[in-house]
Amino acid sequence: MIRRQVRHVWIAALGLILGTSHAGFAEPPRAGRIEANALEPLPLGRIKPAGWLKRQLEVQAAGLGGCLDEFWPDIKSSAWIGGKAEGWERVPYWLDGLVPLAYLNDDPALKAKVKRFVDTILERQQPDGWLGPIGDAAGHQPYDPWPLFPLFKAFLQYEQATADPRVIPALLRCARKIDKVLDQTPLSSWGKMRAADFATALYALHDRVREPWLIDLARKAFAQSYDWRAHFDDFKFTGKTQGKFDLDTHGVNTAMGLKYGAVRYRISGDPKDRGSVFSMLEILDEYHGQATGMFTCDEHLAGRNPSQGTELCTVVEAMFSLETAIAITGDARLGDRLEKITFNALPATFKKDMTAHQYDQQCNQVVCKREGEHVYVDNGPDSNLYGLEPNFGCCTANFHQGWPKFVSNLWMKTPGGGLAVVAYAPCFVETEIQGKPVKVEVKTDYPFRDAIEIVVTVPEPMTFPLELRVPEWSPPLVIEGTNVTVQRVGPPRKEGAGYQTLNARWSGSTVVRFALPAEFRLYRGDHDSVAVERGPLVFALPIGAEWKKLKDNPRFADWEVYPTTPWNYALEIDPANLAKSLRLEQGPLNAGGSLFSVDAAPSSIQVKGRRLESWKLEKGAAAPPPRSPARSDAPLEELRLIPYGCTDLRITEFPMLVRSTGR
Repeated sequence: MIRRQVRHVWIAALGLILGTSHAGFAEPPRAGRIEANALEPLPLGRIKPAGWLKRQLEVQAAGLGGCLDEFWPDIKSSAWIGGKAEGWERVPYWLDGLVPLAYLNDDPALKAKVKRFVDTILERQQPDGWLGPIGDAAGHQPYDPWPLFPLFKAFLQYEQATADPRVIPALLRCARKIDKVLDQTPLSSWGKMRAADFATALYALHDRVREPWLIDLARKAFAQSYDWRAHFDDFKFTGKTQGKFDLDTHGVNTAMGLKYGAVRYRISGDPKDRGSVFSMLEILDEYHGQATGMFTCDEHLAGRNPSQGTELCTVVEAMFSLETAIAITGDARLGDRLEKITFNALPATFKKDMTAHQYDQQCNQVVCKREGEHVYVDNGPDSNLYGLEPNFGCCTANFHQGWPKFVSNLWMKTPGGGLAVVAYAPCFVETEIQGKPVKVEVKTDYPFRDAIEIVVTVPEPMTFPLELRVPEWSPPLVIEGTNVTVQRVGPPRKEGAGYQTLNARWSGSTVVRFALPAEFRLYRGDHDSVAVERGPLVFALPIGAEWKKLKDNPRFADWEVYPTTPWNYALEIDPANLAKSLRLEQGPLNAGGSLFSVDAAPSSIQVKGRRLESWKLEKGAAAPPPRSPARSDAPLEELRLIPYGCTDLRITEFPMLVRSTGR
């Protein structure tokens, strides 16, 4: 659960500040009233990936992410660039991830692909201002505004990276046209459910041009939208969806709705809007939650059985909702959730070279096959295959935003004139503070290791704060380094995630070192099952996998995956003494490729368990975990758990054994 009471303590300079959220920036004079962000995201390109994170983006660029336009008809021959294929959401989705991928990798070939599509879309802008096809051959209704929501996000990132002078005027003309369209045809269907994404883009445009009509348009969009805050205030969907497959139980819509209240807060000023993301997350955890920090949806909300699926689109949209809400609220708890999803659910749903992906991943995923019964609410039999477009192609176009946008949101500016860590990962930051260039380098193998080193480089002596996020599971930081003086003032943080603010006099290159030491924790799942956690990582039992090619695509292939080793274990764990039941082992860090693979797993946990012969397959998946405590006369075995994101087939949520002094 994410409900926490967090102490806010703001202290004088050169001290340590403990808190959860930041006061907003001072409101600049403006005609259109809008609440300021608590944290200010940096423009695309100011944060660059390093270390394992850079390798992960390179893997994505070499896989499906970087080459869909070369062979996939929905991109290659899209109506967005004059072709006959789909002209609705897929090109905007793809650009929304390809733009940051190209510029974060500084990849000339990817940049050229981006420019070709941007140029063509701008050149084909309709005389009335509409961007893209007015309708398409696939039957999508004319003047449907939904696909323009991700297009606006993609184009705004492109303008940040390139300063292309055509982009802002084109978006303003298009926004004017959308304004007129909404007067005649109010938002409906997907656009109605996803209005917060449009408002987010309108705010960004307003920040550039200070036109009050953009805020009026955001208000209009919210007035026509589905009210996600009200949806969760009176939440009715407390089990697996049965017979009602509407847009309000749709998983991706739900993930996009997580940001709804926070985004509306900027024009409503209602504190209940601002804090609604926490009650949303808590409700989803209670009724549909999974150990990865995600919720089930295959295609619709599916309860807590760890064999239910979670759609890849839902994962990346939940990440973007959290990143958006973090900027608005400044709340450190959301950084904890963002890391958990990013380091677990995101990498697990890909073939590790990112040449194939799943539509649905499962926490307890013991086989991926097309034939036979399936456990999903209403997804098809291809849903957990690894391939080009299993079940439906939306995830093929949309998954690209996950890793790049995570990089772009690792750090944000603070109202105190400094920088805040949103999430920890190796990176370089280049920005301006007090009108001077400042560089920050984060050297770390986190989340696979605890140690973090931050190097701050300034052109002349300066004083400004670094706000370091302390996860809920971590004790207060013990900071070491050169030319850094830290004085602890005030009571220690008692509960919840927060920030420790290091306000220091920086000179030359200053090194700050600390660790985020983690202890073992247990996640409590369905039927009193448990999952093992350490830091932001969830650990799972990897199941031996036999990959069977189903078919070759124009590029890469589709695969089924079958188990070659047993999976039906219960764990022997003493919840009161996890250090006695679990043993951490650190392996080498793969220097040449992704750390997210079974063979390259950089850490593991040793635990004992016994087979449960009664735990079998049900509807093509592992049956729900037998209720704990479970009994077994099978021999006690030593089991090796690895990070969830490294697995292909796995058991994550286990029954616990009856405690005994058995074999």
